[in-house]
Amino acid sequence: MEHGVAAHTWFALALLILAAKLGGEAARRLRQPSVLGELAVGVLLGNLPFEGLARLAKGPELTFAAELGVMLLLFQVGLESSLREMAKIAVRAGGVASLGVILPSALGFGASTWLLPHATPAVHLFVGATMCATSVGITASVLKDVGALGSEEAKMILGAAVIDDILGLLVLAIVSAIAMTGGGMPAPATLARITGTALAFVVGAIAFGTLLFGRVYRLASSLRTPYVLGALSVAACLLVAGASAASGLAAIVGAYAAGLLLDDVSVAPFNDKDATGVQHVEAFVAPIAAVFAPVFFVRTGMSVKLSGLDGGTLALASALVATAIGGKVAAGFGARGKNLDRLTVGFGMVPRGEVGLIFADVGTRIAPGGIPLLSPGVYSALVAAVFATTLLAPPALAARIRSTKARSLRNRESLEQEKS
Repeated sequence: MEHGVAAHTWFALALLILAAKLGGEAARRLRQPSVLGELAVGVLLGNLPFEGLARLAKGPELTFAAELGVMLLLFQVGLESSLREMAKIAVRAGGVASLGVILPSALGFGASTWLLPHATPAVHLFVGATMCATSVGITASVLKDVGALGSEEAKMILGAAVIDDILGLLVLAIVSAIAMTGGGMPAPATLARITGTALAFVVGAIAFGTLLFGRVYRLASSLRTPYVLGALSVAACLLVAGASAASGLAAIVGAYAAGLLLDDVSVAPFNDKDATGVQHVEAFVAPIAAVFAPVFFVRTGMSVKLSGLDGGTLALASALVATAIGGKVAAGFGARGKNLDRLTVGFGMVPRGEVGLIFADVGTRIAPGGIPLLSPGVYSALVAAVFATTLLAPPALAARIRSTKARSLRNRESLEQEKS
């Protein structure tokens, strides 16, 4: 007689966590982002002849673990984004960010309309919305590896990527709300109401949270309960995510907003033996996210069935890869400033990474009339496009930066020779 969660569910959760870490390690040894390894090992597990594992992965227990990971992951992305730094570079990076949302979304919408003529407008809108995502973490890692974090191009890329994330999440919130209305194009009044709700929630959550959360953390830092700040951080994330879901928006919008408003909060825990003084909120959240976020990526990979990849799915995936890369590279030419290598900026905006996968996953959980918005083929094409951009963009960005540095060095040497 079993009590509570069945034993095989615990075994499956352990398998997913361990498989994710092994896949991530393999990817890092190949100088690739960990998320690619986690996704690839999920595809492998999902296509093995073990139907029981696939059913467990879609069960409520592992679904909850994966969705908790998504909330914490978006919370982390928000924590890595600075509203103050964003405000400083908004004027210069705003053009790149805006084009980085508009161009890929429009191209993705067009590709979906062309290759999926019988799909609803909501499907086309959602495909376009997924194409506008940008992974700040992957690009920042590449810039750090090549020693370019201090360059003007890096500042432009990271500033634009953060703004891009906010705009992309607003687009996702609007498109998700449209999809829930039945899939057709809404009336202008309905569209205005949905857009207004999304904007009001994000602005209101940040404004309210900025006034409240700093005080709450200062109070909590005086409490003697061990690790109370970690618990408070997770609770804050889930609280704002729940408020977002209650308002009719995607919960991940709230999780991201919670991270944004806690970005500048640093506290010194009262009774944490492991503390080394003042710590950032991310230090309390990262260990928990490191366990649950990979579960999401493995489950995402398990949803991709290689046996179901037909010509239409591959054609859509190829078109989305082209539009995903082309749209972001073109957006780089909206950068303002002298002596900027705009192609470097464009390459830096290409990786979709974890953000793109989260966008795609939201589409599988929207089911107007009980029918999932995204079919398995469309979902597989989106995952393939995210995988391809995440795989191709980092080496292209690194090569471009090295090439630009070498060219600058040659130009300086030529000038010095002419002067001598």
